[in-house]
Amino acid sequence: MVKQKTPVQKNEMINLTFEDLTHDGDGVGKVNGYPIFVPYALPGEKAKVKVIKVKKKFGFGKLLHIDEVSDERVEPPCDVYIQCGGCQLQHMSYAMQLEMKRNQVINTLRKIGHIENIPVHPTIGMDDPWRYRNKVQIPVRYRHGELITGFYRKRSHDIIEGMDRCVITAEINDRMVEAVRRMADRLGITAYDEEKHAGVLRHIMVRTGQETGETMIVLVTRTEDFSYKQELVKELHETYPQIKSIVQNINKEKTNVILGKKTKVLWGAEYIYDNIGDIQFAISAKSFYQVNPPQTKKLYDKALEYADLTGGETVIDAYCGIGTISLFLAQKAKKVYGVEIVPEAIEDAKKNAQLNHIDNTEFYVGEAEKIMPWWTAQGLSPDVIVVDPPRKGCDEALLEAMLTMKPDRIVYVSCNPSTLARDLKILEEGGYKTKQVQPVDMFPQTAHVECVAEIVRK
Repeated sequence: MVKQKTPVQKNEMINLTFEDLTHDGDGVGKVNGYPIFVPYALPGEKAKVKVIKVKKKFGFGKLLHIDEVSDERVEPPCDVYIQCGGCQLQHMSYAMQLEMKRNQVINTLRKIGHIENIPVHPTIGMDDPWRYRNKVQIPVRYRHGELITGFYRKRSHDIIEGMDRCVITAEINDRMVEAVRRMADRLGITAYDEEKHAGVLRHIMVRTGQETGETMIVLVTRTEDFSYKQELVKELHETYPQIKSIVQNINKEKTNVILGKKTKVLWGAEYIYDNIGDIQFAISAKSFYQVNPPQTKKLYDKALEYADLTGGETVIDAYCGIGTISLFLAQKAKKVYGVEIVPEAIEDAKKNAQLNHIDNTEFYVGEAEKIMPWWTAQGLSPDVIVVDPPRKGCDEALLEAMLTMKPDRIVYVSCNPSTLARDLKILEEGGYKTKQVQPVDMFPQTAHVECVAEIVRK
């Protein structure tokens, strides 16, 4: 069999004009109809490119020199933007980022869900799309005779040196990571060695309540006991009054997973607090809590609008987590039932309901696809179902359970347009109609986009 010849060869230098973007934000140029994907290139630009990989239907290139620069190109403010890879879009104007994300949703709905001719609204962005993350977890290593911290270089476990800030993380988190690193280094606390599975300090995690200013430090260690633990804890809380909680998480395993099973409070409270709108949340070291509360408020306001509650409805919140959406819904609904597979999350959800004096919620531990048929058997008939699944989307059995329950409305909150499109197709085939979709930019400077879809029974 003769191997089909591609228009370009590996290592070839070519001139390319870019006309589109991939869903990851790479520039797309074509040679005789053959697409080549090039990171950091923008539509409208002309550039010299080195072909680095060739496949049957498309290739990949490396940007060498831009001959014609797009008006949408901006200077990335991060010193290690190219090495890090945590952000993909800092070279792109914020207006273009928002438009790219909307187009990603439109194209994915069309290609995967065969859903067209519905409103996909302009992406809801931030007034200031920087310094928004309220949580950071940074690895610690030993190099040149001292402890160093920093994100891993792209596709490696090699820490980027000289990285003392992250422009999408709250400034207080940067300062706290540096404070822990500096104090631990001076005290002689050892860094974790991945290859030898030795040493103590693996990661430094910092969580901050953006509304309250409360800060939690989490020391992720290989061993439960280590020298100078009490000295480190004392110096931290005496130096920084905004620290309300210092926690140790013990991870003894040889693993890439950051947090281990055991967590204990070394000083202060078990929880810090933060607000999203009028609702207060207690956040522990392991709580799932949205990293961008101002945008989360916009996302949930839109979910509430699409739920169209008048006060008499019964609502199910599948994948309810620590109750963030449930408690928003409970302000307008008659009753909200939340279900989540993680027991600790359900404990947090119950605590958060008590914290806010909300008594029209019930939370259950279990798989939504199993709990919901049981609810149906008990005679529970929801008017509205809200789902906020992980990236893999809804389980097929859950979609089946939703269709069996026949709610008037379904509100689908998604962090992955591809699985959203797949699931919407199944719901549409089951008697529902997608009315509108609202993209929300929860993670500026990255290629991720969240959406809320309003789905009504035909």
